[in-house]
Amino acid sequence: MKNITCIEDLRQIHKRRVPKPFFDYVDGGSYAEETLRANISDMQKYKFRQRILVDVSKRELNTTILGEPAAMPLILAPVGSTGMQYGDGEIYACRAAQALGIPYTLSTMSICSIEDVAANVDKPFWFQLYVMKDRGFAKSLIERAIAAKCSALVLTVDLQVLGQRHADVKNGLSVPPKLLTLKNIIDFATKPAWVSGILKGKSRNFGNIAGHVAGSQDLGSVSEWVASQFDTTLNWKDVEWIRSIWPGKLIIKGILDVADAREAVKTGAEAIVVSNHGGRQLDGAPSSISVLPEIVQDVGSQTEIMFDGGIRSGQDVMRALALGAKSCMIGRAYIYGLGAGGQAGVTMALDLIGKELNTTMGLCGINRVDEIDRRVLTDYLQTNAVSSPRN
Repeated sequence: MKNITCIEDLRQIHKRRVPKPFFDYVDGGSYAEETLRANISDMQKYKFRQRILVDVSKRELNTTILGEPAAMPLILAPVGSTGMQYGDGEIYACRAAQALGIPYTLSTMSICSIEDVAANVDKPFWFQLYVMKDRGFAKSLIERAIAAKCSALVLTVDLQVLGQRHADVKNGLSVPPKLLTLKNIIDFATKPAWVSGILKGKSRNFGNIAGHVAGSQDLGSVSEWVASQFDTTLNWKDVEWIRSIWPGKLIIKGILDVADAREAVKTGAEAIVVSNHGGRQLDGAPSSISVLPEIVQDVGSQTEIMFDGGIRSGQDVMRALALGAKSCMIGRAYIYGLGAGGQAGVTMALDLIGKELNTTMGLCGINRVDEIDRRVLTDYLQTNAVSSPRN
């Protein structure tokens, strides 16, 4: 873990330390991965305006997210099967986020259960909900999140139909799983530290589902049940039902279209996340960054806008904030750190992004997160004939 300079360094270590099926699960996208690539390439098209001779000696990254103080405008996004990247991975990632002072979001498809995480961290965390056909189970998840004092509910709405990830099929992460191939067994045998960590973990199954499904100790049975539960009937009335149960702050994740953003605002959601599921669902969908400005312009004054998709650096955070996001979710970036070095790796990933954001702010003449707007980008000059310098 020495001489780590960027998230890509953590990615390379993660790739060496974690078996291929689980690395590919996080790293890859759906089908031809057009949207996965666009999330990154479109982000890099936005260039910064370098500003000089501005006093930037008092730079601060702190902000608020959903009215709560945060050390920087960053949230750890929900990532399924995090505990298969590193034993008890959800707990360690949550601890790293809370130690820094930013939110952590636990996935419905986590390895450690809601109760496991709550019992092993000091502060409330967010919970991400998939609404399944079994509405009784969905209701029980919400009730468990309430009991665990989760401070926000993130409703993911772009997974009614599952986009195929070719690498998962080839690696045996199918339904049912076919992981115990000779190739995978050899791969696992070359990763003894990973194997030891997983065996010591609290769970090697989907912790939030174990006990609900017959034969829940069998990963194959649980996977088949989950695959049968994706609900193509999910609609806006279901959001109303969720609001009737959930008493806290609601975030709707998976918005890529202005019309959907408007509907989300009508539900009274405290925030929406502009996201294409990290390029893991509708391949050929636009990049998250390309649709962000239009959504911000249309509903940004009515709800808090969060951003997800392609964040690999502090520069990327700056770009999303400049285009109107209030905060950013990261998934792969922190998982690379987790796979590379557990809690310390997540802390390193967050530290890297924070330092990059701090430096970028300084070179753009910015001292505070709330000063970041379109004026830090070069295209502002192209669309505004008169531009006054920032004081």
